[in-house]
Amino acid sequence: MQFLISILFGIVEGITEWLPVSSTGHMILLDELVKFDMSDKFKEMYLIVIQLGAILAVIIIYFWQLWPFSSKKEDHYIKKDIWTMWFKVLVSCIPAVIIELLLGDKLEEMFYNYKVVAIMLILFGILFIVIETVFKKNNKESKINSIAEITYKAAFIIGMFQCIAAVFPGTSRSGATIIGGLIIGMSRAVAAEYTFFLAVPVMLGASLMKIVDFGFNFSTNEILVLLTGMIVAFAVSMVIIKGFMSYIKKHDFKVFGWYRIVLGIIVLIFFSIR
Repeated sequence: MQFLISILFGIVEGITEWLPVSSTGHMILLDELVKFDMSDKFKEMYLIVIQLGAILAVIIIYFWQLWPFSSKKEDHYIKKDIWTMWFKVLVSCIPAVIIELLLGDKLEEMFYNYKVVAIMLILFGILFIVIETVFKKNNKESKINSIAEITYKAAFIIGMFQCIAAVFPGTSRSGATIIGGLIIGMSRAVAAEYTFFLAVPVMLGASLMKIVDFGFNFSTNEILVLLTGMIVAFAVSMVIIKGFMSYIKKHDFKVFGWYRIVLGIIVLIFFSIR
């Protein structure tokens, strides 16, 4: 039964991690609907480390856009543009890292509850709809149409938006960074790709911290349950990332805004009457 539940969590993680709909909101609901017969400490670690499967999908799909080394001597064996991109990603990570180190546990105590998750789902859902409506009304064109065009200032602004997601669960890390990107003039595709790249160090760091905190003292069953969730999250992410990128090249983000609003209302109702 634990393996079936782990497969279910892996499917939800693989879908919601990359779409701007809040994986946290979905995981909270799923955690209430199914009973994961594992220790609370393992479950806390599992829900973070399962993201490694999703991250592996990004690394494989975008490997040549992420790997900063070259086999060509004339390039001095490094790809300067990719190194520059990683430095910008680092700049984007700094604000959230500072917030997490200073206030991590306190923020979780204050804001990790269904009311905050539901409110942030609804607020950012409205924000997606408003931004897309305003952009279309004003026929606003994107100023940043490739990763290379992202400036360090733009990277820092994206990092500040990521801070909102770090503070308020339900915001959606991808949702916050995509909205930040749209506001400063990124195209939808660039905003989405940049949030994928930004997720690599963020999730790797978060997963490592959770594993260290857990203590590496896994039972065989725990390892198999964790690997099951990661493998499923990886497989689902491979499909979702490619489908999502194809979708936003032809459509806007309004559908995700409406979905967030509906989900936020469901979360409020579900926890109010249970």
